[in-house]
Amino acid sequence: MDLKTAPNGVATIEDRILRITGYYGYYPGYSTQKNTSKSSVSRCQPGASSPNTHNGINRQLSSLSTTEDSAVTMLELRSRGTSGICDYNRVERQRSSGEVAQANIENNQENQEKSWCQSCISTFLKIVWGFLIILSVSSSWVGTTQIVKITYKNFHCPFFMTWFSTNWNILFFPIYYSGYLATAQEKQSPIKKFRECSRIFGEDGLTLKLFLKRSAPFSILWTLTNYLYLLALRKLTATDVSALFCCNKAFVFLLSWIVLKDKFMGVRIVAAIMAITGIVMMAYADGFHGDSIIGVALAVGSASTSALYKVLFKMFLGTANFGEAAHFFSTLGFFNLIFISCTPIILYFTKVEYWSLFSTLPWGYLCGMAGLWLAFNILVNVGVVLTYPILISIGTVLSVPGNAAVDLLKHEVIFSVVRLAATIIICIGFLLMLLPEEWDEITLRFINNLKEKKTEEHGEDTTESSLYSRSRSRANGTVSIPLS
Repeated sequence: MDLKTAPNGVATIEDRILRITGYYGYYPGYSTQKNTSKSSVSRCQPGASSPNTHNGINRQLSSLSTTEDSAVTMLELRSRGTSGICDYNRVERQRSSGEVAQANIENNQENQEKSWCQSCISTFLKIVWGFLIILSVSSSWVGTTQIVKITYKNFHCPFFMTWFSTNWNILFFPIYYSGYLATAQEKQSPIKKFRECSRIFGEDGLTLKLFLKRSAPFSILWTLTNYLYLLALRKLTATDVSALFCCNKAFVFLLSWIVLKDKFMGVRIVAAIMAITGIVMMAYADGFHGDSIIGVALAVGSASTSALYKVLFKMFLGTANFGEAAHFFSTLGFFNLIFISCTPIILYFTKVEYWSLFSTLPWGYLCGMAGLWLAFNILVNVGVVLTYPILISIGTVLSVPGNAAVDLLKHEVIFSVVRLAATIIICIGFLLMLLPEEWDEITLRFINNLKEKKTEEHGEDTTESSLYSRSRSRANGTVSIPLS
């Protein structure tokens, strides 16, 4: 077969290659016409007459050279086979991956900005809620203590007041469920939600055995804590009792260290010593007479039983969310109503706590005291969800200056130097208890950061002063060489 003419009508090998590769400028007889054009161009000698002008010849030559270059390129790609196609695809993939990476970087920057804004907003809202919770917690505790002092003017039945206010804990879970219905998107029935929250007692929920086994000791400790607190208010001022009750934080640490084997912290030992020192100074403030010693002992006993309640709760029940805490408090209220109701009846018939008629009872003060006590417990548990737990403790300790301000306005207390010093020492010890476990590492890290910033600022100042001195010396015709 001749190389110039093929059976299928293709003139040359170049036409076959161009037809196979699909060159866009191909048509039958393309190579023949190209050769003819080349021969016609070669026959035109310089200076000879030609039917075409020199510009037409130049255009034809440029088009032919472009066509030849394209053909050569296609031949090279064809000769390279799949490797050229792979290189081209690799370049395209790299280009597309670069565009995707750039788009991902932009999206990540936008997401980081959004997450940063959201974190700032959430932190700001937590701080705002924290201040509101602090004011609410301290106000409710001050109000409860002051109403008890007012109620004692006409009604001297501290155990009945304790029993009556504890019964209001039954309302804790209905209040929680009402808030749940108002905020939750997927709502559950009361029975289903009650069973879900009852898992605080175990995987099987609340059974009769667990009701008696778990509720009995905690209900007794709860009643004993409040009863001793109310008895202490009969002997001491509201300021003294609230300050002594803040010692429960130190007792919680000591019991947790002994019973739960918590981490030992020297600063908390110092806080516990300060609390004990404040207790002794408070007892000494009035000269160790009968009412003062008994009142201090009752207040310290209330703080001790409160600490034991918290440690046992952590040991047997662990941590609880808001729903489980509401369920637990309502369970304590039911236990108090069912099993402890006999105690005020016995005290009434033995005339230890006696009143003539139910109509003579100060129901307004009793309901106000019970309502504020319930509000205090709700705020403490809600505050842990809405804000930082440390702010709840700060709200509790702020009840001491709150009660002091009210006592001063009522002219019921005269602050001596010893009493004032004891109150301040107890409050400082309470605040030391709020320090986190890694407070020393955080403090050292903060000090090192300050030192590094000061060093960088000093280095920048030194550099600026040296540059300024160099410029001054150059202006005066001399060059200063800094000593290393």
